[in-house]
Amino acid sequence: MNIKLRHCAAAALLCVTSWAGAQTPTQMPPLTPEQQRFHDIYKELVEINTTHLTGNNTEAAQAMRKHLLDAGFKADEIQLFEPYPNKGNLVVRFKGTGGKKPLLLLAHIDVVEARRADWKTDPFKLKEDDGYFTARGASDDKAMAASFVSIFSQLKREAFKPTRDIVLALTADEELGDVPTNGAFWLVNNQRALLDAEFGINEGGGGQLNNGKPVLHRVQVAEKMYTTYKLEVRDVGGHSSLPTPANPIYELSAALDRLGAFRFPVKLADVTRSYFEKSAQFETGQMSEDMRAVASGKPDDAAIDRLSRSALYNATLRTTCVATQITAGHAENALPQSAKATVNCRILPHDDPAEVDAALRKVLGSSRIKMEASNPPLKSPPSPLRADVLGVVDSLTQQMWPGIPVVPTMSTGATDSRFMRNIGIPMYGVSGIFSEPSDARAHGLDERVAIPRLYDGREFMYRMVKQLSQ
Repeated sequence: MNIKLRHCAAAALLCVTSWAGAQTPTQMPPLTPEQQRFHDIYKELVEINTTHLTGNNTEAAQAMRKHLLDAGFKADEIQLFEPYPNKGNLVVRFKGTGGKKPLLLLAHIDVVEARRADWKTDPFKLKEDDGYFTARGASDDKAMAASFVSIFSQLKREAFKPTRDIVLALTADEELGDVPTNGAFWLVNNQRALLDAEFGINEGGGGQLNNGKPVLHRVQVAEKMYTTYKLEVRDVGGHSSLPTPANPIYELSAALDRLGAFRFPVKLADVTRSYFEKSAQFETGQMSEDMRAVASGKPDDAAIDRLSRSALYNATLRTTCVATQITAGHAENALPQSAKATVNCRILPHDDPAEVDAALRKVLGSSRIKMEASNPPLKSPPSPLRADVLGVVDSLTQQMWPGIPVVPTMSTGATDSRFMRNIGIPMYGVSGIFSEPSDARAHGLDERVAIPRLYDGREFMYRMVKQLSQ
């Protein structure tokens, strides 16, 4: 080890602090040995294709298992379950003294599909330039999964002895929702005892940057419910030279236009009001005033309309249903015999799914549209604001990003935390990885994370896991 690298390793806190204060993603000191080990784990995991259609989650789980065995874990402390081909899940137990109930660390290692033709670079090769890591899964959720594997390996090398067991679960098919192959869903139903924990940490949180400056650190304590509708309009069809009024494409398109113009009513919860109250201090002018109006619980329509121009704030304020796929017709010279669409809904945890269903049917407004809910919503009760958990998160946040508030939030997306919350395990989404709201690329093209922000997040999670397990 060279002298400069050894000095940085011995003064890890100072190295991390300098990264946390960086205003641009290119200001980077040399990697410490632990950061280099993390980099190698992260790169290997990202470059294993774990998409549903062509990927192999089992291969990724096996690769992470090897890293943990190399770090000193025994074979009986690591279990790999493959209930479906290529859908492997890894469960690892870091044994403690048994003085407290276990801590659960949850991360999914599957990713959404990514077409090479759409990306600037190969989505399954880690690109490292311009201050960013770019690849499918660079953030969602292989950043957290690789961090946990790296942290487990470091703690094992350090001979750390926690007061409670730490259970790490790396799972498949989170991106597919409530399907049998979803690893968290399968483990809850088939290996429940392995997941038994007092509380857990998962994705869903993270820090917010405004123009490169950290402004707040989100902890997910609630999340929206997920449900999908399949819509279809059918007709007898016929020759395209003889058009008829009963064209399924027109009818379905008109219904989707009505849906596009419709907004579900605003429904506020305590976590929503608290989020806007704390966020208001980092905005100015009308935006700050509108946030404070929401925090008061009595915003006027104009304030709601202005906030709703932001996709994030709109989804925070209300349930949303959006068309995501559409197919129609069977030949260019034939009248369509069917038109189909997929509508994905994200329902507020304090909203009534039956009311959402009724409203959606009313908006679509056609008796000829067949509607089928393909993924019924699973309620996810909010996690309590535990002082022991939030206190650790706040303390570490102040160490690494002084003056930055910790804000409990509701996630606009769904995570596997809902399965755990439904069996009585409170879950908290927190990562220490900061990003710009305008640069949210998860599930999209050229998914990326700022390189120093990822290393800061890994360091934050390392300290958090140690403190929460003592």
